[in-house]
Amino acid sequence: MVSTPARRQQVTYAKARGLSERRACALMSVARSALHYESTLAARDAPVLAAMNILSAQYPSYGYRRIQIFLERQGHPMSADRAWRLWRLAGLQVPRKRPRRRVSIHRPRPQPATAARHVWAYDFVFDACANGQQLKCLTVIDEYTGECLAIDVAGSICSGRVIEVLSQLVSLHGAPRYLRSDNGPEFVSRAILRWAAQNGMDMALSDPGKPWQNGADESFNGKLRDECLSLEWFRTRMEAKVVIEQWRRHYNAIQPHSSLAYLTPNESKQRHCSTEATEAVLQD
Repeated sequence: MVSTPARRQQVTYAKARGLSERRACALMSVARSALHYESTLAARDAPVLAAMNILSAQYPSYGYRRIQIFLERQGHPMSADRAWRLWRLAGLQVPRKRPRRRVSIHRPRPQPATAARHVWAYDFVFDACANGQQLKCLTVIDEYTGECLAIDVAGSICSGRVIEVLSQLVSLHGAPRYLRSDNGPEFVSRAILRWAAQNGMDMALSDPGKPWQNGADESFNGKLRDECLSLEWFRTRMEAKVVIEQWRRHYNAIQPHSSLAYLTPNESKQRHCSTEATEAVLQD
């Protein structure tokens, strides 16, 4: 079936060949009143498409749903269907990742987080600067709120430095119930086990060879690599520290997350604190 815009083009072509407008419209089943109609949809979509292209270039790993959140913050409210239509119209897509082989086995996750400060997860991410300096990044997240509490960047990080970073976070936020990590030597040293016990925290260590048991931090580290480390070119370690810290703050305050109902980690934390305060008042 030929669309109306296509039939209007055919009428224009017939008129150029000498056919009268009345006769051409009759042959193509086009109302003469609709012949010169111009849709306002393109003009309405133009500024949104421009903003969408800018945001997609700025956040190349974001899909249309997260881009939609940013557009709404900029004053372009829209439905998910319209966001998808414009996304397709702009020819945008998220780079595909190479799929990994997975084993279809149910894997129970020990100590799932049920509240803020219930489980903190931490791990390392590695990278390098243009000048050859190595980067070792200690990432610490709150599994429940999704907040990235810290990213400590250095050339090497021993268990003593891990304790120092965690101690600073405990003084700022209070101690969690569990600390989740893999079995790396920095995380299972006697010093860190003793420090955790002294501060009333239990260790939720993942089993050897099972990184999915620390899935929340593994997922975060993937975002850190895709959205920061793989996109930036660090000349020095000091520059890397500054840029990574800027990204951490953006991640917490600006970036929406599907696992948090498209809230930011800061918004998720505020909502949880408000709920806790309300429950405390009701109990009193």
